[in-house]
Amino acid sequence: MVTHVPAEAHGDERGALLSFVEAQRGAIRRSVLGLTEEQAASRPSASELSLSGLLKHVAETELNWLRMAQQKPNDKARNEETWGDSFRLVGEETIPGMLAFWDSVAKETDEFIHSVPSLDDTFPLPAAPWFPKDGAVSMRWLMLHLVEEIGRHAGHADIIRESLDGKGAFELVALESGQSWGE
Repeated sequence: MVTHVPAEAHGDERGALLSFVEAQRGAIRRSVLGLTEEQAASRPSASELSLSGLLKHVAETELNWLRMAQQKPNDKARNEETWGDSFRLVGEETIPGMLAFWDSVAKETDEFIHSVPSLDDTFPLPAAPWFPKDGAVSMRWLMLHLVEEIGRHAGHADIIRESLDGKGAFELVALESGQSWGE
């Protein structure tokens, strides 16, 4: 990651966790900067991952974890049949639309984390082979998991973007701020 994550105010653990999540979100957002829908949907390697698909996946994944923490239903929940659609834009979905959707999810995540009484508060994990029976995780765990999940896919996005047009993270950070890198 090539951006500086600002230090939290002394003792502001929530702010620190949210800042690190936002830094990872920024890396994914920058990966589609200046690309056409077709370029962002392309798969320049043996992997089936595309930049627009990664964007959709991380937005939906963040929403899914947020809804679990809030203990609310998720209208975008995936199942085995629809799982593949979480990695590609379908129908009328576009990059600007997906960015706007993710912005709304991010805002809701930030507001929720600031509203919970304690980062030690827990929520139950759903029944799944990869979760412990009757498992629960804390809000702190949720935030660390979002850093991990989005960060993993930000690395994928770096490789895909470089494969498409040679632009790396430093150049994309400069481009985002209207500057140039390496000229």
